[in-house]
Amino acid sequence: MASNGVNQADTNKEASNGAADTPAKKGTILLIDDDKFLLDMYGMKFSQSGYTVEACLSGNEALGVLRGGFQPDVLLFDLTMPELDGFSFLKAISDERLATNSLKIALTNQSDESEKTKAMEMGASRYIVKASMIPSEVVNTVSEELSKRHA
Repeated sequence: MASNGVNQADTNKEASNGAADTPAKKGTILLIDDDKFLLDMYGMKFSQSGYTVEACLSGNEALGVLRGGFQPDVLLFDLTMPELDGFSFLKAISDERLATNSLKIALTNQSDESEKTKAMEMGASRYIVKASMIPSEVVNTVSEELSKRHA
């Protein structure tokens, strides 16, 4: 697994050990994007907002994390990635029954309506075009989607 500076698997282990003086996190995010700059930026924004973030530079890396038992509250993934694109990633997690309870949110530069429809049909609950929102708005949108699920 590639180290990407935002990977917080050790933090996840510590949080799951239940330190009593640790404030409750908002949830866990598995962030998947082949653009390291964007991965780090979104990872930082979610971490600053109280989320635990696991960041992966590819769909294959994310599948490895999920196959290892990680159960994020949210999968936030790009559609356009080398090796395994977002649609293939959605198909793989569906076929393997991984992250069945996770919100699946596409975060992409693809603004084509047919791509959005396809992502939604394959299990994405939300489709966010990167250029249409600043990172803090993405964090707020993910928080809103999680709140709807927990309501």
